Amino acid sequence: MRSEQPEDPTAPDGSGPPDLPGPSGPPGLPEYVERVLDVAELIPPGRVMTYGDVAEWLGDGGPRQVGRAMALYGSAVPWWRVVRSDGVLLPGHELRALAHYREEGTPLREAARSAEGHVPRLDMRRARWDGEGGAGPGTDTGDVTHR
Repeated sequence: MRSEQPEDPTAPDGSGPPDLPGPSGPPGLPEYVERVLDVAELIPPGRVMTYGDVAEWLGDGGPRQVGRAMALYGSAVPWWRVVRSDGVLLPGHELRALAHYREEGTPLREAARSAEGHVPRLDMRRARWDGEGGAGPGTDTGDVTHR
């Protein structure tokens, strides 16, 4: 079940998270946030979508709006499946995300020896999900298609 109580859920005027498109207000989450979380829940285990992919799928907002929605409300969904486009793991959550990726068989690229902490990156070419079929790890590549 999704948590509806983020750390700081409202703008100064009480209307909901600032900079998020769409209506907001009680009860429940802002409509845009609900849509972002719905997409995150659709991503199959072992696959990922970038913040920009999610925005493109929705046809609304951009990577920053998706990132903000995920930062404030994403703990209730598989947050590790919505990622940066360069495949770098979410700073501060690398080990938790890595455990999920390994458990789900998400394609990874080994870190360079010079990389700080030697944390692997996602293999975006193989892990990226385009929103259609091919739910297994690395079985489908391509651009995001709209519903």
